[in-house]
Amino acid sequence: MPIEVKPAHDFDDMARMFAPKNPESSVCWCLSWRLSSKENSALKGTARAEKVRELCSRKLAPGVLAYLDGEVAGWAGIAPRAELHPFANSRKIPHIDDLPVWSLWCIRVRPGFRKRGMTAALIDGAVDYARTQGAPAVESYPVDNAGEKVDLTMAYVGTRSMFERAGFVKASDTDSVINGFPRILMRRPLD
Repeated sequence: MPIEVKPAHDFDDMARMFAPKNPESSVCWCLSWRLSSKENSALKGTARAEKVRELCSRKLAPGVLAYLDGEVAGWAGIAPRAELHPFANSRKIPHIDDLPVWSLWCIRVRPGFRKRGMTAALIDGAVDYARTQGAPAVESYPVDNAGEKVDLTMAYVGTRSMFERAGFVKASDTDSVINGFPRILMRRPLD
């Protein structure tokens, strides 16, 4: 069965991707790149889940989910850059022009579903979703790791090569570094 990618409106599937075993734990829920530092720090435990529930109920989904055999297998965070406080206001990741781009900032694949083409499907699905919502281009901010291994906990930003395979091109250097690797700004124009 092929991988299916859909807008992330199903909170229960988001919970399968992100919820901690202890609901009171303050895990990311992919909110740290969406909210201001102050708002992100203020949300604790179950309030983080409730914020994601709210995002899932909006017309504009907070990202996309990938499914294999009907089971949620992966996530890609994609939204207008203007909605993502840390990117909209970043001093380290430049705005290269005034185009109202969308940002693809996080890719996550559940254990048991890795090495099956999930990442490529998530990138393509995220780009397709942005296109259907009228985005003129999609940006990503992966590490430029020159083929070196990236620590799994920091791999959510992706690598230059995975975005190049998806049709993105390097648009700019950044001052951002993750896991010792420089991040670059890559862009894919949408027609």
